[in-house]
Amino acid sequence: MRLGVLDVGSNTVHLLVVDAHPGARPLPAHSHKVELRLAQLLDEDGAIGPEGVDKLVGVVHEALQAAEDKGVEEILPFATSAVREASNADDVLARVQTETGVELQVLTGAEEARLTFLAVRRWFGWSAGKLLVLDIGGGSLEIAYGIDEEPDAAVSLPLGAGRLTAGWLPGDPPEPDAIRALRRHVRAQIARTVGEFSRFGAPDHVVATSKTFKQLARLAGAARSADGLYVQRELKRESLEAWVPRLAGMTTAQRAVLPGVSEGRAEQLLAGAMVAEGAMDLFGVETLEVCPWALREGVILRQLDQMSSGLDQMPSA
Repeated sequence: MRLGVLDVGSNTVHLLVVDAHPGARPLPAHSHKVELRLAQLLDEDGAIGPEGVDKLVGVVHEALQAAEDKGVEEILPFATSAVREASNADDVLARVQTETGVELQVLTGAEEARLTFLAVRRWFGWSAGKLLVLDIGGGSLEIAYGIDEEPDAAVSLPLGAGRLTAGWLPGDPPEPDAIRALRRHVRAQIARTVGEFSRFGAPDHVVATSKTFKQLARLAGAARSADGLYVQRELKRESLEAWVPRLAGMTTAQRAVLPGVSEGRAEQLLAGAMVAEGAMDLFGVETLEVCPWALREGVILRQLDQMSSGLDQMPSA
């Protein structure tokens, strides 16, 4: 069947259309993406303002039309940290449902981490052993660790690239004092979680997902996205540490012309790089592998598992 995953994230609203059935890998068929930056549309009270809600409703309408055009049979809609943490989240969700008919499922941070971990596990397979998975979004950083499909530990920290850029890095380029303050904040937040994961022992593979990590890996010399999903891509801490001060000295316009960096993500690339560097340093990671599957694929895989379970429980003819 043709499924659509509607991801209302902190940076983008993304409809991913896949052809899928239980027991098979989902095959991408279409992608419809709009950069909305909800994480940066919050007012002083932490609410998504009327203009932001109007835009969200309009973008959801666009996604529904795209899903209809592509023959989607079922849509799996969900929202992450920007909606989850908005002080008017209930009102936003109600209005989206009233005006579009879409009932967004708001994922907790831990659910985000677990679903992303599921996607990474399925991509790498059982032979990969113990996995440590890092995912930097617009609003949060997810970390998960485990040897099975359900992680042994999963946490979400408010260290998304969009959130940190809006709250900590004014100026273009930012002032050195602001960068140092953010560095201290990021590392203090991550350091609180390291002990929770270190008790499980060293992972066999450290894996990163998300646009931020893909862009950082590309800057460090990894293959282009146009080269395909199955090309192995890595990010070395040594390369990242060399790039962070360079990014800090660049304007948004200068970052936007770097290889693999989109114009819409250029502003928050420095904050994302600082989170990635802090996580790799504090967890003692020299090299991580970049996985093309992430949260959206995890949502699809969970749905397929539930469908398969339902089929298994049906009586035979």
